[in-house]
Amino acid sequence: MSETFRAWWRRYKEEAIVARLRIWQIMPLAGWGRVVALAGVGLILGGLPIVFMVATSAMIGHVPAAVDGGTSSDEYDTVVRLFLIAAGAFLLQQLLAPVQQMIGLSIQRAVDGRIRDEAVEAVTASVGIGALEDGEVLATFSEARMRFENNFHTPGNAVAGMLFLVARYVQMIATFVIVWILLGAWIALAMIVAVMVLRTGNRGGLRAYSVLWRTNGHLRRRLIYFRDIAMGPTASKEIRVFGTMPWISKGHEKAFHEFADPTDRERRRIYFKPYLVYAAIGLVATVWALVALTAQAAGTGSDPGELTLGTMTIGELTLGLQALIGLLMMGRDFPESDTSTQFGMNALSAIREVQREVKERDTAPRGSAPVPPGAPIQSIEFRDLHFSYPGAARPVFSGLNLTLRAGLTTAIVGVNGAGKTTLMKLLARLYEPTSGAIYVDGIDIAELDVVEWRRTLSVVFQDFVRYEFTAADNIAMGAAFDPADRAAVEAAAAKTGMLETLSDAPLGLDTILARAYEDGIDLSGGQWQRVAIARSLYAVDKGARVLVLDEPTAALDVRAEAEFFEQFIELTAGLTTVLISHRFSSVRRADHIIVVEEGRVVEQGSHDELTASDSRYRRLFELQARRFREGLGADDDADAAVMEGA
Repeated sequence: MSETFRAWWRRYKEEAIVARLRIWQIMPLAGWGRVVALAGVGLILGGLPIVFMVATSAMIGHVPAAVDGGTSSDEYDTVVRLFLIAAGAFLLQQLLAPVQQMIGLSIQRAVDGRIRDEAVEAVTASVGIGALEDGEVLATFSEARMRFENNFHTPGNAVAGMLFLVARYVQMIATFVIVWILLGAWIALAMIVAVMVLRTGNRGGLRAYSVLWRTNGHLRRRLIYFRDIAMGPTASKEIRVFGTMPWISKGHEKAFHEFADPTDRERRRIYFKPYLVYAAIGLVATVWALVALTAQAAGTGSDPGELTLGTMTIGELTLGLQALIGLLMMGRDFPESDTSTQFGMNALSAIREVQREVKERDTAPRGSAPVPPGAPIQSIEFRDLHFSYPGAARPVFSGLNLTLRAGLTTAIVGVNGAGKTTLMKLLARLYEPTSGAIYVDGIDIAELDVVEWRRTLSVVFQDFVRYEFTAADNIAMGAAFDPADRAAVEAAAAKTGMLETLSDAPLGLDTILARAYEDGIDLSGGQWQRVAIARSLYAVDKGARVLVLDEPTAALDVRAEAEFFEQFIELTAGLTTVLISHRFSSVRRADHIIVVEEGRVVEQGSHDELTASDSRYRRLFELQARRFREGLGADDDADAAVMEGA
């Protein structure tokens, strides 16, 4: 067996066989009642076209005798009865078709709800977030996420599509039997082989085409991005101010051709030449069947309804023609099933792949020890900490040692890229140290229950989430594990000034913070930071004892920043607080200041202690103070130059 064939077989097995088995495996999620109902409706819908076919053929066969006998003859009554049977079959088919769709939609919703829950659990149940920040995992997950966002071609669609095939294959088998009876086994077998060749080619082509959609996903995402910034509100101001629409239009056109041109070429390659072969096979089988049918399409002439020379009645001829056409039509695509099944299988396979990746990478220890009451009472220590991001060439930390004293405000400062934010990710166990450990009151945090430990923390990251919820809900997300406490929400909002700011909003704290909703409003960057800080203070009210603010005032001006920190020191008295900033003026009132450079502690002490000597901190503080006096902001390049020249 050649390596090429083995590779083809592995790919075919995964994409055509295993993917289908996954759909069958999730079918019970729909509920057996729905599954049996849809299969039952499919059986009836598959049989009704056969009833219509047989009844109309028999009716046509009796028409000559009915014409001769007149309206009072038995033959005429037979024609009427057959007509009513055919009409009833047709009417019932029209009535059951929407029922089939309704049950299919119910199955889709039931299955997708469960699969969506599984996907959410998979990406949130892991201790860390390393897998979710991996480009390949995100690209794989985007395939499934896109299907769920559009509610189209989902795993639930695939389950319903599989069951829709019941009607198709009942009809196929029945027409095959009719052809066998009328024209014999060999012709029937030739026709069914031709039909299955056409079906296999159709489904195989669709499968290959769907793989193309996965492999060029990055091109599709870029095309969608250009469309969204051109048509959405995100870039609308800059498009007008900077006149960027011509550039965006060219970018969109380029992205479209980069995506569409290879797709069209591959689609032609997949479908055109192979289908010439498939069509030739179908043509040979059909011509053979039609010749055989024509050869038998006659009678002795002695019986009404028979043709002149052969042995087949007009009714049998009509039935044969309808059966051949019906069977041949089974070789085309099934719009209610094929596309939704194929792309739904792809979506489920993508979800399973992400689940597998997340599980394989989720190697962090899952401690079970309770967090000691009141911890931290003494300190949080980073001991001999080593850490590198997956795939990174350089480590972030190599033997870092750092202590956060309990009940005090510690500021961690340094230029961007020094590793300040990474420290807090490790503290929150979003990543695990390569070696070394973090201790709270002498206990390795990896030994503690991770959920309970995280409830001890209240962290506001630089890229905090701006939920399109009400202001109250945005604040209450700081302790979403508890029922919302309106009084605590209002208290947190008042401490950050947002209660007063939102007093003029249409619904106060119940105003949605997004203009796309009725009575919704937009906030400035500084106001959003206050909402995020209120969220962290709400978490403190609900039991968090370690407060971490990562660049909490980056969107505030220097005066507002100074006012905020005057209030903040009072609000957080007694808490173990960590301030991360590259603005040195922000942290002068902190109890302890730690200067981090290239992943290591280079200086630490109070503001007065650090400014009393010729330290990096002092030079950076004076440099930034001078720039602020001149009306300029902090300059990372200038700060880095000071650090390097120290």
